[in-house]
Amino acid sequence: GGLGDVLGGLPPAMAANGHRVMTISPRYDQYKDAWDTEITVELKVGDKTETVRFFHCYKRGVDRVFVDHPLFLEKVWGKTASKIYGPVAGVDFKDNQLRFSLLCQAALEAPRVLNLNSSKHFSRPYGEEVVFIANDWHTALLPCYLKARYKTKGIYKTAKVAFCIHNIAYQGRFAFADFALLNLPDEFKSSFDFIDGYDKPVKGRKINWMKAGILESEIVLTVSPYYAKELVSSVEKGVELDNIIRITGICGIVNGMDVQEWNPLTDKYTTVKYDASAVADAKPLLKEALQAEVGLPVDRDIPVIGFIGRLEE
Repeated sequence: GGLGDVLGGLPPAMAANGHRVMTISPRYDQYKDAWDTEITVELKVGDKTETVRFFHCYKRGVDRVFVDHPLFLEKVWGKTASKIYGPVAGVDFKDNQLRFSLLCQAALEAPRVLNLNSSKHFSRPYGEEVVFIANDWHTALLPCYLKARYKTKGIYKTAKVAFCIHNIAYQGRFAFADFALLNLPDEFKSSFDFIDGYDKPVKGRKINWMKAGILESEIVLTVSPYYAKELVSSVEKGVELDNIIRITGICGIVNGMDVQEWNPLTDKYTTVKYDASAVADAKPLLKEALQAEVGLPVDRDIPVIGFIGRLEE
């Protein structure tokens, strides 16, 4: 969805500005151009020690890193029919907390252990002077592990975390007893402690990953200046985190557009290419082709309105 679009387009734009940029995501598929680095790390997840491998490809100036573990791959290749977060809307897979704890821990190891030199401008591991951008509740444990396990040992002393909210409605609310699964010191408990006021699935005391991410990061960001205002405007709009965000503050930076991918002069999905000078001639032809393909009346004078988004309650 929107987060995928951001992680597709924003990192190459940052790389073009001279930054060294790495994205870290689960390896949900056998991505044909991402190769096994053969580097593994052992991580404590729940009461087990798990081994992850890192896969890597270099595209448009960005190191794309994928965390390889059966917990991720089985969501696509197993019986879940590519459902990533739960069997049906509003229900979590039992291992969600373990999977995303694994991702957060792997993301903290990657800049230190991967010796990537695809770029002619940069080589060597990234090292410790980095800014982590954690996106949504799935990566909200990252600032907590950073403080608890690294900064206390003098590692990542200058590293900072920006926490970005793409959709406040998904917060990672779990049973309060599940805090023990996260292997964090008790002093972090208050950052997770949360009273869920909604009946679905159950009211009451929970842990809330996003609350912890907001409180433990250096800065909180979101996807537009308007959404930043909306999140603190009411309990409904902030989905019960409005009071926390009012305390920390939030900075809205409007989501940009990947001008390479959405360039109508080079778009591989359209039959007629155009730029600003040819748009008036090209668009009616493309509209007629679309109308014909989806079985609408073919008429260049009828407006066609497209909506890309989600429908939910």
